[in-house]
Amino acid sequence: MTVQILLPRWIIPVIPRHTVYTDHALVIQGEKIIALQTKADALAAYPDAEVITLSDHALMPGMINLHAHSAMTLLRGFADDLPLMRWLNEHIWPAEGQHVSDDFVYAGTQLAIAEMIAGGTTCCNDMYFHHGAVARAAIDTEFRMTVGCSILEFPTPYASNADDYIRKALACRDEFLGEELVQFTLAPHAPYTVSDQTFRRIITLADELALGIHCHIHESADEIAGSLKEYGVRPLERLAALGLLDSPLIAAHMVHTTDSEIALLAKKGIHIAHNPASNLKLASGIAPISQQLAAGLNVGIGTDGAASNNKLDLFAEMRLAALLAKGQSGNPEAVPAWQALEMATLNGATALGLQDKIGALEVGKQADVIAINLAQAGTQPCYDPISHLVYATDRTQVSDVWIAGRAVYRRHEHQSLNLAEVLSTARHWQHKIQGSIAPQTK
Repeated sequence: MTVQILLPRWIIPVIPRHTVYTDHALVIQGEKIIALQTKADALAAYPDAEVITLSDHALMPGMINLHAHSAMTLLRGFADDLPLMRWLNEHIWPAEGQHVSDDFVYAGTQLAIAEMIAGGTTCCNDMYFHHGAVARAAIDTEFRMTVGCSILEFPTPYASNADDYIRKALACRDEFLGEELVQFTLAPHAPYTVSDQTFRRIITLADELALGIHCHIHESADEIAGSLKEYGVRPLERLAALGLLDSPLIAAHMVHTTDSEIALLAKKGIHIAHNPASNLKLASGIAPISQQLAAGLNVGIGTDGAASNNKLDLFAEMRLAALLAKGQSGNPEAVPAWQALEMATLNGATALGLQDKIGALEVGKQADVIAINLAQAGTQPCYDPISHLVYATDRTQVSDVWIAGRAVYRRHEHQSLNLAEVLSTARHWQHKIQGSIAPQTK
């Protein structure tokens, strides 16, 4: 089995926290990291290894997109500058109802994966329809994917009701059981689209099958007002009464949280997927992540879908998360660079139950690794590579990406997908969608 020795200028392992190694090597054999040691020791121990020199680069764990709707890359820019419920009801859901299919989801997910890999993302926690197409797109591109199986009450071309969504989710999970890079969650869409009865069933199934749950919660003020009107309580109180907070739960957004709700989430060990750019673009608000982190909550970073962001760029999200936390809290020490880096890597792995496999560069873990060239005008001089990775680096500086030890991106070139074909297919879908639905009116 081939051994690879990576020789960067800096290694940022994430564990130990706030650590930078110089004059060190990362050694990969097969899918795993087998050593992190001095360059001299690595070269002496593995004389026949493939040596990859990255003289101006920082090496770090691949980033984890903790909340995305990957296939919605095909709706990027389709309906911009609108509030959440108008965006969904008047534009996104009608377009999805007309066009979403296995082919659409496979093509859109591959486009998302191409974008994410080139930007240093090696794992994504998705939520969408046609789950098998999401899984196949990940497998075919050698990308690590958690497939969130959307569940709603109302019919779509994919399923007729909640029972049908659940049936298809479980069948798909069984079909791909044992795949190295793919795992599944049950993904009830939101409190306003899922009934108490369906939530109870999802909780039971998640417990029986050891599945995680992934749900939009407290994304907008309208969501909370609607819950107060219909149920007499805020969404989180309703979900807590149903038992959802006693399950392994990734709560996407959590923009509007009171101090008592933050304390409850921390007590229950809930994971939060923070989506700063999407929250701003839809005017949903600014999540109090400095308070959430201070309470001990595990907060990772997501992009949401490309239809509401409009890019899948975790370097941009990481910077924005750190800056917003400082502005929202009035504390310039809130979310320092090392903590933002943890949010984009280890915290995401922890939320997905994958902290023993990915999220840090440690011996025995899967070799999900990215190399970033810091010898650019915008990242020179470099006094602190961790600071630069969060505050100064652009995703185009990612030069090389390994997932489970396999080089999927080398010297800015995709190795696991045909980018020209992916882009051609995306253009096909653009023409098809443009020809069938009138663009939004302002």
